[in-house]
Amino acid sequence: MADNMNYGIIGNCKTAALVSDTGSLEWLCFPDFSSSSVFASLLDKERGGAFRIDAGEKAEISQDYLYHTCILRTHFKTPEGEFEVLDFMPRYKNDRLHYVCPSDVIRYIRLIRGKPVLHFDYEPALAYAKHPTETKPHRHYIKSGSTNGKYESVYLYSNVPQEYILEKKQYTLTGNCYFIISYNQKLLRQNLETINLELQRTKVYWLDWVQRTVRFTHYHEAIIRSALTLKLLSFQKTGAILAAVTTSLPESIGHQRNWDYRFCWIRDASMVITVLTSTGHFNVAERFLRFIIDVIPYKDEKIQIMYGIRGEKRLTERELPWLEGYEGSKPVRIGNAAYHQKQNDIYGVLLDVIYKAFKLFSNDVERAEELWTVARTLVRSVEKNWEKKDRGIWEFRSLNRHFVFSKVLSWVGMDSGVKLAKMLGCRSYEKKWSKTRDAIHKDIMEKGWNPRIGAFTQTYGGTSMDAANLLLASYGFIDAKDPKFVSTVERIREELGRDGLMYRYKDKDDFGEPRSAFTVCSFWMVKALSQIGRQEEAAELLDELLSYSNHLGLFSEDMDFETKRLLGNFPQGYSHLSLIDAAITFTETGVDKNEKILKNIEHIHNVNQVGKQHE
Repeated sequence: MADNMNYGIIGNCKTAALVSDTGSLEWLCFPDFSSSSVFASLLDKERGGAFRIDAGEKAEISQDYLYHTCILRTHFKTPEGEFEVLDFMPRYKNDRLHYVCPSDVIRYIRLIRGKPVLHFDYEPALAYAKHPTETKPHRHYIKSGSTNGKYESVYLYSNVPQEYILEKKQYTLTGNCYFIISYNQKLLRQNLETINLELQRTKVYWLDWVQRTVRFTHYHEAIIRSALTLKLLSFQKTGAILAAVTTSLPESIGHQRNWDYRFCWIRDASMVITVLTSTGHFNVAERFLRFIIDVIPYKDEKIQIMYGIRGEKRLTERELPWLEGYEGSKPVRIGNAAYHQKQNDIYGVLLDVIYKAFKLFSNDVERAEELWTVARTLVRSVEKNWEKKDRGIWEFRSLNRHFVFSKVLSWVGMDSGVKLAKMLGCRSYEKKWSKTRDAIHKDIMEKGWNPRIGAFTQTYGGTSMDAANLLLASYGFIDAKDPKFVSTVERIREELGRDGLMYRYKDKDDFGEPRSAFTVCSFWMVKALSQIGRQEEAAELLDELLSYSNHLGLFSEDMDFETKRLLGNFPQGYSHLSLIDAAITFTETGVDKNEKILKNIEHIHNVNQVGKQHE
């Protein structure tokens, strides 16, 4: 198999880093996810900067995570000896029950046997490597700083003598050693004892987090790893959840579909909340929900499709021409111009989220009157916009169409509004909104369904397929056993399926014809097949898809159809969300499954509430 995005992610809900399967730290942004890079050899092997540990050509290297944690272990076996590198970012609660999650990366090297010989290649390249970085020794640390432009700096603490790091001299490992890469200067002296304490505290945190996850009878380990990955994509300070921790990893090698995904997309909100509550993690879901509610504007202000991790609205896109790009795939971009786009499906997603807020957190929903005001404003937006063209779920940059899926999410919005009005006893709104909801449904059935093709198409009056329509039953627009949905699933698989993977669409867009499979669509197909009664086919497809992950069970946004190589930004939150959503389908069968999951969720939610009270 070709290079398969063989990286592991480490993080602490403040920032994250990617470590290669050879133990090379190749992507890190400090002090948080959306900051500029310290290491970016992922995007430029020569210039980007990395922290490599070289044990010689004869070294046998393997990699895994410590059981049910986000602590990455890279094991080296050499002719001279054996050692392992534990890479992690500290995360735990202190004595005051506050989260500790500093902008630190710890590389803890533990000797197993012998006297292995290593080289340390420590080359930070600050501020996206635009200008040279100067690295100098100090008494207790090595400091690296930018030499031009915006000033950035980073500190390295270690018990390895500085000359072995700065001069890259051969180093014989005779005991355990450590490296701390920190955005901030340390006030306390660091040593092996404090490093080991950070390791154990972080390990216990992740083990406890996994313990609170619902236990599933099938695909449990895949669900756990995906849930942990989603947790790593959440931003502690605000509750925002990123699409991915990287920028500009291409959808296809050498092509220009390279985007910055270090932002929070509103469209993902509904699935994030559904999946996280399904796994029992109400607190993460609730924090994300509060972030979404906080960024929703009141009355008739413009709603964006995406925001920064602190709720930033301006996400100006620009290119970094000095970086070569992942395997030469240019341009490298930071920021994302898609935030300007108007997408009518956003209103439906937000109404669905608000309805879920009242339904799932009925005893905890604060500002209920304000939320009800926002909901009424969103309904007015749906009423005003649902008949208009938009850019669609796939964010076409120059194409405005009557996309069927956008219309369906408009229906979802009105349906959520109706349910919310009923829940709150607002009968006049319920009656009025029901008429609009039913009108949208009728319009879609008449214009979105193509009887000659036997499927709901991508656009009104069109003939092309759209993988997003695999979600029609999941959103409750149509019954899963309805012949029209069954036929749509079959046609989408026939038209967009290739070698077990799925295109999202095949039409030419702003950048030509799509060249790669969209991972989330393949998992959508698993769920859709299960919904229409083809469980065996769905299970076979899911098993096949899971085999295409990288060596650590991680997925990116895209895959190459032929080689199954992972492509696009990594790890991709939406891919792991849809993996969990598809895998849960096979936990058990029928009503028993749903009842058991709901009971588990209710129990865990109650436990979490008790824990909050004690805090």
